[in-house]
Amino acid sequence: MDNGFSETNSAPGRGHGESKEFGHVPVLLKLAIEFLAVRRGGTYIDATLGLGGHSWEIAKRLGAKGHLIGIDKDPSALERAREKLTNPPPPAAAGEWPKVDLVHASFAEVAQHVAAATADGLLADLGVSSMQLENAARGFSFQADGPLDMRMNPHSGLTAEQVVNRFDERELADAIYEFGEERRSRRIARAIVRARPIHTTAQLAEVISAAARPMNQAERRIHPATRTFQALRILVNRELEDLRELLSVGAAPQVLKPGGRLVVISFHSLEDRIVKDALRDGARDGVYRVLTKKPQTADQEEVDRNPRSRSAKLRAAERT
Repeated sequence: MDNGFSETNSAPGRGHGESKEFGHVPVLLKLAIEFLAVRRGGTYIDATLGLGGHSWEIAKRLGAKGHLIGIDKDPSALERAREKLTNPPPPAAAGEWPKVDLVHASFAEVAQHVAAATADGLLADLGVSSMQLENAARGFSFQADGPLDMRMNPHSGLTAEQVVNRFDERELADAIYEFGEERRSRRIARAIVRARPIHTTAQLAEVISAAARPMNQAERRIHPATRTFQALRILVNRELEDLRELLSVGAAPQVLKPGGRLVVISFHSLEDRIVKDALRDGARDGVYRVLTKKPQTADQEEVDRNPRSRSAKLRAAERT
């Protein structure tokens, strides 16, 4: 599994290169805009707003009669994006900028905030953002010591620290195996339980590294703690449950108009498998027309410019 991490913990999700207009360019930006087929005056949902890079490119194409809806469960991301998206520079500000609504919620709740059959497109760029990774206080990365939090919404839900210190050994092992695809999950869970209490990212990474030392060159490619950190993040944020809910008939298909586009960018095999299966099943049931027979990936130029894009996979479908 290529989950986008390396020994330096370059995590998957919303990686950025430089852009004069917005300050960053998300992965697969050109492909995402092309598959969304953004039309002037339309209504589009960025279900994982992040720092708003995708939203900025969508908004530029909508005009004054368009409507952009940005959703994110991270209030810090919403505020950062709000500064840019609600105060566009000239010439965008000269009567050509769409209506922008930003919503603090999980994308799984999209149907609670968007009326049925009103959206021309919905984009979901999955994973953790650079802003979250680079803030040690959020606890997503083991590159810098910080509290074991990992919550995308820091105001609700279990923290990674609570999971690490409260789950029994079998529950931990099962979670690390299921969400991290870590075959040494039992050994790692045993070591975690013996080392309790564990309060920081550095403590946890040290415990895992001692329990799961790389045995060959292939294992040395990534840090021993990478898959366990991924598993904890997915568990804490209910990422796979939320993704399944987004793709269910009562969410994305409900808010999309006939002909509306769904575009999903995933960063590891667990996510991509869910997206692939949902689009396949939707096509079988007459809900979607699949636009990507195979996942679209970054070209070498983008990978060279932004290594985080190397694990990104884009799948798209059209609402029937």
